[in-house]
Amino acid sequence: MNERTIGMQLRCLTNLIKRRVEGSASYQYAKSITGTNSWIIAFLAENKDRDIFQRDLEERFSITRSTASKVIKLMEQKGLIERLGVSEDARLKKLVLTPKAEAMNEAIMKDINELEEVLVQGFSKEEIDTFCSFIKRMKQNLTNSKTN
Repeated sequence: MNERTIGMQLRCLTNLIKRRVEGSASYQYAKSITGTNSWIIAFLAENKDRDIFQRDLEERFSITRSTASKVIKLMEQKGLIERLGVSEDARLKKLVLTPKAEAMNEAIMKDINELEEVLVQGFSKEEIDTFCSFIKRMKQNLTNSKTN
């Protein structure tokens, strides 16, 4: 396999990140959650001052409606999030963290920050900005391309 195959390199990086997350102290403390659950918990915690809905998770994490629905349902079963109605529209259910998830968030954020520090070690701010712009463009390319 060619080392310049971007998809393969990203997959390998994703596997390494997943292994790191699953070996972290907070993950061991909360084995009932996946790496994806921890990112969603962090996202909800960061946005606790506004209403977050399923569609927000779909957009933020580039996941399908069915995947988001399954993840939310499982997180509810684990006691990590609740769906609460909003007064403006009875059909909409905002997602909120339970006290259990809020308690986990502090440990999760510590692990995420440590992971980020390791990932960017030895890179300048400009290199990190450039890399992020490349990833953003790749995501746009995939979103905008038509599949056969």
